Amino acid sequence: MNEVADLTAEATGETVGEAKWAALRELERRHPGLDKGAVQFEVIAEGERGILGVGYEPARVIAHLPAAAAEAAAAEAAALAGADETGQLAEARSLVARIVSALGVDAEVDAREEQDAVVVTCSGPDVGLLIGRHGQTIDSIQYLLNAIGWRAYGEERKEVTVDAAGYRARRKATLETLALRVADSVRESGQAEELEPMTAVERKVVHLRLKDVAGVGTTSEGMEPNRYVVVVPE
Repeated sequence: MNEVADLTAEATGETVGEAKWAALRELERRHPGLDKGAVQFEVIAEGERGILGVGYEPARVIAHLPAAAAEAAAAEAAALAGADETGQLAEARSLVARIVSALGVDAEVDAREEQDAVVVTCSGPDVGLLIGRHGQTIDSIQYLLNAIGWRAYGEERKEVTVDAAGYRARRKATLETLALRVADSVRESGQAEELEPMTAVERKVVHLRLKDVAGVGTTSEGMEPNRYVVVVPE
């Protein structure tokens, strides 16, 4: 959804009033906390009730939200969302929301803090665009947030995981399959193999999957945020 379309909502109803209500609800979904008085309505069709259902046409309106009002709503929503959030959690939520908006993705952003991680989740009809081909887009976003967290908080930071539509569960399965394949290769060749740079969360998946696999061991090498797993023969 582009920026202009995001400021307008078209809806229909049996009456103009119902159509306005539906359009307003759509704008409120996109812009929580908006000032309803700032919304302007354009009536496209008054509608026709028809006789016994014959000739019925719904009323149709377009609701317009001024850009200034949208910015004010975003600021208020961010303030409410971050009222009980400080530091890395609030920053992660805010940055992902900005990226989602810049990409034109229609998605809601939520975040929670766990003992060892900050998890940002995105949901909505367009999250496939956020994930990208082979997860390249969402992995890049996650990499960016962890690089920023490393620079800002150092050892005090928490690992950031960015997820959408269950992508991380699928990613875990992929990493486990990769780990087993590399383990087989290392046993056959007797040579250590390096995996691609991963976050601490993803490295842990590999370490745990190969922990009890005979003939190989794992270690992590490199500096954050480019640290990677090495599978070694034993």
